[in-house]
Amino acid sequence: MRRKGARLGQHFLTGTWAANKLVVSAGIGAKDTVLEIGPGTGALTKRLLSTGARVIAVEKDEALVTRLKETFAAELTNRRLTLIEGDVRDLDLKKTKVGRYILAANIPYYITGEIIRRFLSSDTQPTTIALLVQKEVARRIVARDKKESILSISVKAYGEPQIVAVVSRGNFSPPPSVDSAILVIKNVSKKFFRSFDEELFFKVVRAGFSSKRKLLAGNLSRVFGRERVAHALVEADIAEKARAEDVLPEQWRSLAEQLQ
Repeated sequence: MRRKGARLGQHFLTGTWAANKLVVSAGIGAKDTVLEIGPGTGALTKRLLSTGARVIAVEKDEALVTRLKETFAAELTNRRLTLIEGDVRDLDLKKTKVGRYILAANIPYYITGEIIRRFLSSDTQPTTIALLVQKEVARRIVARDKKESILSISVKAYGEPQIVAVVSRGNFSPPPSVDSAILVIKNVSKKFFRSFDEELFFKVVRAGFSSKRKLLAGNLSRVFGRERVAHALVEADIAEKARAEDVLPEQWRSLAEQLQ
């Protein structure tokens, strides 16, 4: 019989060093509140609690919730741990009254992008995000080869992403088909959008990436008009024949300011 965890896309963390690395890299301490997504069997939860932090854990799997209640009975009793059964995508953060918090998770690969987008753009943003994600996704986000993407620009608009460690597939049960990485996004905020509309920024970015084979100017002109785009490119110090993947987040911000 196939394990339920595998069916839900979960690969439970078994490498305690990885849990420790994530917690240390996120700077989690006794005064913090941590929202943990998908605690699973509790490997990361245990390390989070060891810091003295208050932990709010959201788990979708009913069987795992039962197991977590047994494992962390004492922490649940003294309210250092709050366990919520359900899908984090349905969680109302305002009703949860989480306050200032850090997001930590070992999440299924298939919802990585959705989770990152939701929490970065939320009105109740975490101050720091620390995730175990697919290694190649983490690399695309930090864009070390200087080739940007909608995902990397989106993340960098809200915070400072970095890969702090690669975690091989052998550190999970059942092991995934690819390696993972610990991605930490620090200084999460909306300061980037102070001088222009957040929604417009992503409209500009999506338009710029609408056709990878075409130049940025051509892609943007279809939405904003050729003359406006030509002027905006000059003001943003972007080459006339640049492609979207060559443009840095700060230049996208300048484009949005010119095009609003």
